[in-house]
Amino acid sequence: MQELSREDKFIKNMEDILSSQEDLNSRQVDIEKLLKEYKKSLRQLNKIVKISDKQQDEVNKKNQILQELSQKLSFYLSPQIYDSIFSGKQDVCLKSTRKKLTIFFSDLVNFTQTTENLEPEILSDILNDYLEEMVSIALKYGATIDKFIGDAMMLFFGDPESLGEKQDAMNCISMAIEMRDRISQLAPKWMDSGLLEPFQVRMGIATGYVTVGNFGSSHRMDYTIIGGHVNMAARLEETANPNTILVSHETYSLIKDKIFCEKRDTIFLKGIPYPVPTYEVIDFFENIQERDEINISNNQLTLYLNKDSLKTHNNKERVIKILQKVINEIDSIDPKYSDQ
Repeated sequence: MQELSREDKFIKNMEDILSSQEDLNSRQVDIEKLLKEYKKSLRQLNKIVKISDKQQDEVNKKNQILQELSQKLSFYLSPQIYDSIFSGKQDVCLKSTRKKLTIFFSDLVNFTQTTENLEPEILSDILNDYLEEMVSIALKYGATIDKFIGDAMMLFFGDPESLGEKQDAMNCISMAIEMRDRISQLAPKWMDSGLLEPFQVRMGIATGYVTVGNFGSSHRMDYTIIGGHVNMAARLEETANPNTILVSHETYSLIKDKIFCEKRDTIFLKGIPYPVPTYEVIDFFENIQERDEINISNNQLTLYLNKDSLKTHNNKERVIKILQKVINEIDSIDPKYSDQ
């Protein structure tokens, strides 16, 4: 027979007394004894409950601290990397894999010269505003944010989650186009804050196999990518003209059905042992058809102007000054050879 608990024994003894035919007064001693035991058990139970409540409060406090630390940590990791680590899909250890990714680099042209007149506090506000706008667009299209280097950004598509290499490339190009347009829209705001010239951005994009994973030491590591196509994307960004998006042939082949691109020169890039065909992203075909544009391309000159962007007086005057400067420089050239 199973042994009864103290509470069960107390209840049984009280039931026996109450069911007894004897006068309760004659059982006074037994009743008082049982009540004393019950009070003792009740005090012990209350003590246990208090300890349990205190332990639960400690657990709740620890959970709150962990939640706050986790939230702070999320600001230092790309959302995709953060989710894969905390969901258990990815271990925090030194390992890597080979994957085909689309890699993106961007950089503001002449950032130091453009902002040298600004106080550090104003410069920080403008730079953070710029990065906030760009990151919002990047996350909208599913980019994995690798790192910020001053005003430069390195992102990639296809890891830890991929929608297929074609869609990854399309998402990257769509992001780049929206970033370029957004910078143009925000130019008046930043110039009102003290910028002498509007920001101009260069973007480089390449697609290919890279090594992706955790690199570093057991004490400190970064989740990043390395490989020839990473270098290619960086070199394309350095080669791109202001406010242009330059892509490799591999990327172009994945987006050419939906994105209008113009072929640029085949170039030799530092660190790349073979010539690289390049293409400049103009816009989606559907938008190109609706635009009133100037598009000139020959051996001496490549010029693309979206007339819609010239409808504001400031933009029109800015373009006229740039073109006049180019004309003056051409006029100043002294031909060394006469036409044959």
